[in-house]
Amino acid sequence: MVHDPAFTSPGRFWKGNIHTHSTLSDGMLAPEAVCATYRDAGYDFLALTDHFLPKYGFPIVDTRPYRTSRFTTILGAELHAPATALGEQWHILAVGLPADFAPTAAEESGPALAARALAAGAFVAIPHPAWYALTIEDARSIPGAHAVEVYNHTSQLRTERGDGVYMADLLLAEGRHINLIAVDDAHFACPDAFGGWLMVKAEANEPEPLLEAIKSGRFYSTQGPLIHDIAWGTDEVEVTCSPAASVMALGRGSLAVQSVQANQTRVRLPIGKLLPGGFARIVVADAQGRRAWANPVLIAR
Repeated sequence: MVHDPAFTSPGRFWKGNIHTHSTLSDGMLAPEAVCATYRDAGYDFLALTDHFLPKYGFPIVDTRPYRTSRFTTILGAELHAPATALGEQWHILAVGLPADFAPTAAEESGPALAARALAAGAFVAIPHPAWYALTIEDARSIPGAHAVEVYNHTSQLRTERGDGVYMADLLLAEGRHINLIAVDDAHFACPDAFGGWLMVKAEANEPEPLLEAIKSGRFYSTQGPLIHDIAWGTDEVEVTCSPAASVMALGRGSLAVQSVQANQTRVRLPIGKLLPGGFARIVVADAQGRRAWANPVLIAR
C-alpha cells in the first residue's frame, strides 16, 4: 500500500481559509477584524484575498501586523480581467502573491493574469466555477491552475451555486492533474464564515512552508469530517477517518465505489473498476452530510 503523502509527510495539520474579503474591497469587516474572527475561531492561518480591481486600488492587503505566535497569514488577492465565455469578469484566486504584484493592465486577459500570478510564485485556483457558469473551455485556458474550488460557502448560502466538483472532474477526465479546495469566500454580509477550509500538512505554521505544502497538494479540504490516512494498493484503497456515514472512491464519469453505513472509521474499497478512468479521489461524508475531499491521484489505465 502507498500512503498519500498529504497524511505521511513531516509536520502536522494546520487549519486555514484561503479565500475571504474585507472592507478593502466588498467585505463588511475591516482586515484586522477578519483576521481576529478566524483566529478566535481556532484557525491557524488565513489568506485575505480582496478583489484586485481599480475601484478598490488593486489591494493586496498587508495582514502581517495581525499575525501572532499561533496565527499566521498569507498575502493574496482575487484577480479580475475580462472576459469569460459568457462575458463575465474573470475571477482568479491567487494566494502567496508578492505585496508589489503589479496592477492588471487594461489589455490583460484572465489567462494572462493567471500566468503572471503563477510566475510570481502564487498558488492559483479556479474559484466558484458554478457561481458564474464558468465553462470547461474557460478552465482549460488556465493550464497552470493548481486547484478548483469544489466548495465555496458563500456561493452555496447565497445562490446554491457553491459546488465546483463537476469542473474538477471534467478536467481530471481529460488527464489534467488538479487539486480540490474548499473555502468560505466570506464577505460577512451574512453568516458565511466557517463553512469550508483546508487542513494543510506542514512542519510549521508559517507562510512559506504552508504555501509550499498547498502548492504541493499536501492537504485535504473539509466542511468538518477528518481524514486521517489514505493508502492506495493495486486493487483497493484504505481510508481512515472520523466517524462517517459514507466513504466514496470516485473516478471518471460515473465510475464510483462506496461504503454507506453509520459510524465507520476504517474502510477498504475495491478500485479495479476505477482504473480505466485514469484517476481516483476520496470523499468522506458524515451523518450531517458534511463532506471532506482528498486530492485526486492519477492511476494506471
